[in-house]
Amino acid sequence: MEGVLASACCIAVVAVLGVLTARFGWPVWIVASAAALAALTAILELAVLPGLLYRSWRYSVAEKEIELQHGIWVRRRTLIPMTRIQHVDSKQGPIQKRYGLSSVTFSTAAGSHRIPALSEAEAERVRRQISDWAGVADDDI
Repeated sequence: MEGVLASACCIAVVAVLGVLTARFGWPVWIVASAAALAALTAILELAVLPGLLYRSWRYSVAEKEIELQHGIWVRRRTLIPMTRIQHVDSKQGPIQKRYGLSSVTFSTAAGSHRIPALSEAEAERVRRQISDWAGVADDDI
């Protein structure tokens, strides 16, 4: 979704530059350069970056903690103790539903964390495992 928004913003900038070029007689190379840059950005945001982000995601659920690791250029590692988890949820948007994917979200007092793009069966298994080890009641799931 973020890639679509970034691409839409780039297209809007190119459109505004096109109108300003026509109105004030600016050189056409300005709009052409902006359009080429917008096309490159759209390709990166919609085709290249999602695959890189998906391949860089790692998670591990153990009895005492959850470890999340992600990032392309800057690797971020997060350890969440099971004793801190207050709520576990799985979420599936319309695009995820089309591809049979789900995300598992769990909340602590400090905020919430997410494990994205799991198969539906894997998301249910991870959600149940976290709720069992964290001691979250079925009413809270």
